[in-house]
Amino acid sequence: MYSAVSPQSSESSRPFLTWQRIIDWAQEHYRCRSFSKDEKIPVRPGLLYLVQRGSVRLIGNSQLNASSKPSEGGGLSNLALEEAFLGFVGAGHPFEIVAQSPFTLQAHAHVDQTSVLWMYWHDLDNWPHFRREVLDAFRYQHQRKLLWLSTLGQRRTIDRLLGFLTLLIEEYGEPCDSGYCLPWSLTHAQIGSAIGSTRVTVTRLMGRLRQRGLIKIHGDNLICLPPNAQINLQR
Repeated sequence: MYSAVSPQSSESSRPFLTWQRIIDWAQEHYRCRSFSKDEKIPVRPGLLYLVQRGSVRLIGNSQLNASSKPSEGGGLSNLALEEAFLGFVGAGHPFEIVAQSPFTLQAHAHVDQTSVLWMYWHDLDNWPHFRREVLDAFRYQHQRKLLWLSTLGQRRTIDRLLGFLTLLIEEYGEPCDSGYCLPWSLTHAQIGSAIGSTRVTVTRLMGRLRQRGLIKIHGDNLICLPPNAQINLQR
């Protein structure tokens, strides 16, 4: 949902010299750090983050009242923190964090050796061409959010599930013997949080999609769409 992938913003299309200068600047100003798998990345609003290597998993948190029973202090007690998987940010792509109570966003390294650098927006004045590239990437993110919302609006859970997997593989899928696969694994609990369902339901529906030949599992539990799937892979 928050990832930005487009031909114009991909690392392969960016002039190597510009990207290397940004990396060198980040290292010189101590604005770069590597993280282990599932390690929380310290982020805050107002900064621009760039994934140099690996993949970042974004999670939304919503603090809701699980009970209307007043606490001893007069407030509401038993606050439940609900989490939702919001998407990936791949290598070479930007993201930012927006916080608005009662919602917060968190970033976690999805794979080992994920490297992230950060800067203030005015730092982009040093690279005007790259600034335009970043803005293009965020415009693309907005388009993907609309598709994500359209998918979540489907009434049937199985339709939301297939639409969600298709969107992810459209953005990040890599060719394999089984078609196009996500390069990273996702748990059924993470998928359930993204589409408003439960881990048990996702497991059951994943089995149904596999029986119909709409998805396959490749290698180390990587989710794939077969080559005859009717999707538009935006590579």
